[in-house]
Amino acid sequence: MMYRMEIFSNQSVQDDILETLEEYIPHILYTTVPIAYGRGGESRKLGTSTWPETNFILVSYLADSDVPLAKAVIKGIKKRFPNEGIKLFFVHAEDV
Repeated sequence: MMYRMEIFSNQSVQDDILETLEEYIPHILYTTVPIAYGRGGESRKLGTSTWPETNFILVSYLADSDVPLAKAVIKGIKKRFPNEGIKLFFVHAEDV
């Protein structure tokens, strides 16, 4: 079984997320969208003078055996950076 993992986060922690995922899941393959604009629960990330920050998006497809490890990695990063709006989602995916 495969899962689509999606991470939405402040761009300031992108390197930390990528490096840690690659360290703990060396075979991980992913795509990033380096600049994402939007509105979260507590702030806006619009890349403007009023709302200067931006987010990034990471998408990866993981085997179900890698899901607990990915969750643990992101949980650890969220503890280190509690105010960066790191959000993690998993969706069941089928390869057709």
